[in-house]
Amino acid sequence: MSYIAKMKIKQVTDILEELAPLVHAEDFDNVGLLVGDVEAEVKGILVTLDTMENVVDEAIATDCNLIVSFHPIIFGGLKKLTGRTYVERVVIKAIQNGIAIYSMHTALDNVQEGVNGKICEILGIAHPKILIPKKGTIEKLVTYVPLKDAEALRTSLFEAGAGNIGKYSDCSFSTQGTGSFKAGEQAHPVKGEIGEIHYEEETQIHVIYSKSHRSRILKALFENHPYEEVAYELFVLENTDQNIGMGMVGELPEPVDETEFLERVKQKMNVSVIRHSRLLEHKVNRIAILGGSGAFAIEAAKGSGAQIFITSDIKYHEFYKAEDKIVIADIGHYETEQFTKTLLVDYLTKKIPNFAIRLAESKTNPIKYL
Repeated sequence: MSYIAKMKIKQVTDILEELAPLVHAEDFDNVGLLVGDVEAEVKGILVTLDTMENVVDEAIATDCNLIVSFHPIIFGGLKKLTGRTYVERVVIKAIQNGIAIYSMHTALDNVQEGVNGKICEILGIAHPKILIPKKGTIEKLVTYVPLKDAEALRTSLFEAGAGNIGKYSDCSFSTQGTGSFKAGEQAHPVKGEIGEIHYEEETQIHVIYSKSHRSRILKALFENHPYEEVAYELFVLENTDQNIGMGMVGELPEPVDETEFLERVKQKMNVSVIRHSRLLEHKVNRIAILGGSGAFAIEAAKGSGAQIFITSDIKYHEFYKAEDKIVIADIGHYETEQFTKTLLVDYLTKKIPNFAIRLAESKTNPIKYL
């Protein structure tokens, strides 16, 4: 994207959603614009992991009126804004100073180029794949169109993002049949006459698409379909998209000792201590990653054939789930997600060069080590 002298918040959030569509966030999450007006002009962008009061103060001091935060400052419902809690104080200060807050959280967790992809890059884990593919991300459109218009409509749907399956594009399935309809008195039929049943040789077109493309697919359908009333059906498929989901698993260039790899993790991830299950005294080359709280993915990590699972927030009894089949390594919640800030700054800088984009210097990790 070329230099844009003025941008609205909506333009910036659209760019962020190209990287991490909000529809990929988990249902429990609270992502998107949490504070602010989408039509406000952006003066500067401050990128942070958490939006605390010191981050809002930094935004004020650096003349940034949009904070792009990984974690949402508003997670549950807010019933009062009295300044009694740290959440209320942050929201009040942001509103008073005209600062918008946008959160990405699990939307960014669930894409390949997101949190876990960044960890794999830092640790040198090659050929990473999604550990737990997300369900409900693939949809199918079925529509009916006159034979002579089928190719043009199919092409427009492909151009809008439909028909992509793995490494293949322009995928569809078509059948031919006879459609019938009778136009009412207020209709303006393209085919047939008002009040008479009309039969038309039609093509039934099936295409799949990512849930994040639904609006543009429907826009293409309605703009390019010849009928006044478009007959169509939408289905959510059980199929999973192997490029969307939680965690990643990949390979090291060559096997190394467990302790050697964990020392590498400490050095690369700036970790002072690692809590882990019993070492198995094996060489390791297959590693599973899940930034943030990852206890729910222990079984998936074991099932993936990984020898070490890097994550955080593992409770005492959850370490038993290793069952001498994998080493569970808890390196800290902040530590697994800390490089997300750099990822977002790099992405935004590439998309909006010559714009004021800053990496927050304020410390937000609530956990200290003695």
